[in-house]
Amino acid sequence: MIKKILIANRGEIACRVITTCKEMGIESVAVYSDVDQKALHVLMADYSYCLGESEPSKSYLNIDKIMDAAKKSGADAIHPGYGFLAENASFAARCEKEGIIFIGPPASVISDLGDKTIARQIMIKGGVPVTPGMTQTEPDPLVLAREADKIGYPVLIKAAAGGGGKGMRIVKHPGDMQEACAAASSEAASAFGNGAIYLEKYIEKPRHVEFQILADAFGNVIHLLERECSIQRRHQKIIEETPSPGLTPSLREEMGKAAVAAAKASGYVNAGTIEFLLDREGRFYFLEVNTRLQVEHPITEMVTGIDLVRQQIEVASGKRLSLTQKDVCGRGHAIECRVYAEDPEKGFFPSPGKIQFFQQPTGPGIRNDCGVYSGVEVPVDYDPIISKLVAYAEDREKAIAKMIKALGEYVIIGVKTPIPFLIDVLKSEAFAAGETYTDFIEKHFGNWSPEEKDIDMALISYLMDEIAGRDKAQSQMFSSQEALSPWKTLGNFRL
Repeated sequence: MIKKILIANRGEIACRVITTCKEMGIESVAVYSDVDQKALHVLMADYSYCLGESEPSKSYLNIDKIMDAAKKSGADAIHPGYGFLAENASFAARCEKEGIIFIGPPASVISDLGDKTIARQIMIKGGVPVTPGMTQTEPDPLVLAREADKIGYPVLIKAAAGGGGKGMRIVKHPGDMQEACAAASSEAASAFGNGAIYLEKYIEKPRHVEFQILADAFGNVIHLLERECSIQRRHQKIIEETPSPGLTPSLREEMGKAAVAAAKASGYVNAGTIEFLLDREGRFYFLEVNTRLQVEHPITEMVTGIDLVRQQIEVASGKRLSLTQKDVCGRGHAIECRVYAEDPEKGFFPSPGKIQFFQQPTGPGIRNDCGVYSGVEVPVDYDPIISKLVAYAEDREKAIAKMIKALGEYVIIGVKTPIPFLIDVLKSEAFAAGETYTDFIEKHFGNWSPEEKDIDMALISYLMDEIAGRDKAQSQMFSSQEALSPWKTLGNFRL
């Protein structure tokens, strides 16, 4: 069994992995850049190692530094979290070469599924439905235009590598093809170091539905039901839920079988996610495989009662899956809202800075995976996610109401957040009706602005008093050379 895990990540996902490590009696090792010295994941871990400068290429993306920290700490495994090196085949291969367990799929699987054209080829051979389109990259816009004529417009130009909507362009008319290809290729080269592009049929007004899968090294594969992730801004998910309001029991069973077939076809091991597009006629198409733990994994844990990080660690330790498909049963409904340090009034532009006051909601069915506290800085260098707020109830209507209440109780002062925007989305008639398609934000909230509300001066006075007290305590703490401890970082408190 694994005894010590280095978490090659930061923020809330590093804290999440550390939590399960503590429950399993496994020692945890945090890594951090200079700007993250006071970060929560550093305080939570048993050991911590500095990676140096804040620039990702010199810290969290620096394979040599992370491997050095793993060796110095005596870690026998590395959990990559998500983002940074989580889907880097070279990193997984380096771990294998150095004799350190990589908690994720084999490097060869990451490499194959990281190239969307190769992934499409694998799925076609495995009998998984894919969108009409190409199975190889093509740099020539004229060739792409001929392919578009065959399958019909609109079409989607996509980067073969990477994700997150980068290197992606919708083409509705033949005359736009050349410009779209140049823009997509340039953006992909800048984002991923690979400008290769290909073409797919564009599915209009789909739902984005993904299935969580678990696979061991003995050929056992199961799915842990679906998550709907259609509420997106700039192709990035902001609200996820399970079960999907768009699935019938028979469609869920059919898509679940396709997800398992996709995992088996690729030789998958560990936790992963098979993503599909679901059209309005109930036809679904393979989109891609995320070869890691997803940001939205908590809602699956809430409805199934299964700790996905624990499952990852056990599979990486060489164990067989302790679950069969019959053991997986979803109960109730869960919704997740991603809370970022960003300004929804300015196109969700990042809003880094110091969190002056932080108070998270609590109560039955409320879970908040976060990586911050009052007084900590949200740096400009990384993804500005603060936390993932989850509400769980016996049905969708109650889960929505619980989430709205929880968001209303969430206090974050010092940085902008999309909380008012999220509340308005959840209160909308379209969301309540389950009309959650990928154009939801564009259609219903394209010109959103917050309502003017009365300012509660008594609340602000109280909070500013609390902030002043904590600032004083923390300034005294960080001026000393003593080791950091939660008793100091939490600031003033009363029994």
